[in-house]
Amino acid sequence: MVVQGIGKIPATRTIVGITAAMEGKIHAHYNHNDSCRLSRWTARESFQYMYARPWHKVSDFHLDLVCRGGYSSLSSLFNPENNKSKVALEYCHGDEESNLVDVPSEKRKGRLERITFKIVLSYHGSSFDGWQKQPGLNTVQGLVEKSLGIFVDERKVQQLKERSLPVEGCVVVTGRTDKGVTALQQVCSFYTWRKDVKSSDLKDAINAAAPGKLRVLFISEVSRVFHPNFSAKWRRYFYIFPLADSLQIQVNANPMDNSSSKNEDDGLLQQQAEHIEDRDGSTFNKGDNCIDNVDMRMKPSSFSVDKVNQLLCQLEGRSLSYRTFARDTKTSRSSGPPTECFMFHARAAEAKLPCIDKDSTEEIKVMCVELVANRFLRKMVRVLVATAIREAAAGADADALLNLMNATCRRATAPPAPPDGLCLVDVGYGDFNCQNSLIL
Repeated sequence: MVVQGIGKIPATRTIVGITAAMEGKIHAHYNHNDSCRLSRWTARESFQYMYARPWHKVSDFHLDLVCRGGYSSLSSLFNPENNKSKVALEYCHGDEESNLVDVPSEKRKGRLERITFKIVLSYHGSSFDGWQKQPGLNTVQGLVEKSLGIFVDERKVQQLKERSLPVEGCVVVTGRTDKGVTALQQVCSFYTWRKDVKSSDLKDAINAAAPGKLRVLFISEVSRVFHPNFSAKWRRYFYIFPLADSLQIQVNANPMDNSSSKNEDDGLLQQQAEHIEDRDGSTFNKGDNCIDNVDMRMKPSSFSVDKVNQLLCQLEGRSLSYRTFARDTKTSRSSGPPTECFMFHARAAEAKLPCIDKDSTEEIKVMCVELVANRFLRKMVRVLVATAIREAAAGADADALLNLMNATCRRATAPPAPPDGLCLVDVGYGDFNCQNSLIL
């Protein structure tokens, strides 16, 4: 499948405004030395290509997944002949923690007396401002902890009141998701010293917080030594990229004046443009941008889904440092073991996204990317997807992503793909079975 990328941008899109909002910024490009350097998209061109898509349809599909249950709907995206395993994927949160060593109840004293609950959540990313609790924002963590406030023990309540803090629960999560990222089986834990708290009570309280957008799939009492993050052995992410031919983009096009669209989305465009700002603290002059002077007729206008799959397959079974694919990470996590991830599974395939709108039966073509690893860095999945698309369009070699691991600057990779297409599918606490992959 070859995806076309040159054409007229629909008037309803805000790509023209995005380009205009970025005109006043100083952009520097990484100096690639391979044979594809002249055909590789710049950060601005890659950004435009990513956002000129019907992301609202992907968001509607994610909302339907949250409301109806995720695995069966995701599996239905692929034909039976493409999913040879035909394994029915069920919730993988049963007795996986049974191998964790716990202290017998009769010997529990002090902190060991508390009861720990494992909570598996599903929520719609576009309906929240991300997972992490922040003042004045509608976050998943904020809603969950507020809902659990009635189950906090008396001692904790007294401590919170003395510090003039709201009486809320405290949850620990497997991994924080950004604004716009959906989760089908996010795992978090909550503990209390109250003996009268039941799993059903917790479930009812959380489900009442945001009906239709946030719901509990599973709650169970687990060992106190269980930790949603440190006990996990793998995470699975799924990215959906629309391939609608009607939403094609002209690479490096001069922005047309559209004042009404620009004024309406000015705040959003400014926020989106920050994705491609320099985060390494280096200074560059506008005159250093030599790529903008290259004949743009040499730039590609399409990419192959099979090529993206070929690039991603090179990452499987390897423990690599993904520091160049990370964004907004602390200095202490910029090199060494903190940036190393082991990729169990990395595949891409074409599928058709069903139309959720009852008044329409039109399906849209999408590229689905499935990534399973022991851990992921900040924005790593989105950068990896965008870079794989860029390299596939440029006709890079199969080891292009591997070569970028050794890049000296994060500008060597593409700006993060939109968060609307990303979904945290599930988290595993046992060994990963490749036969249970959605894309084989």
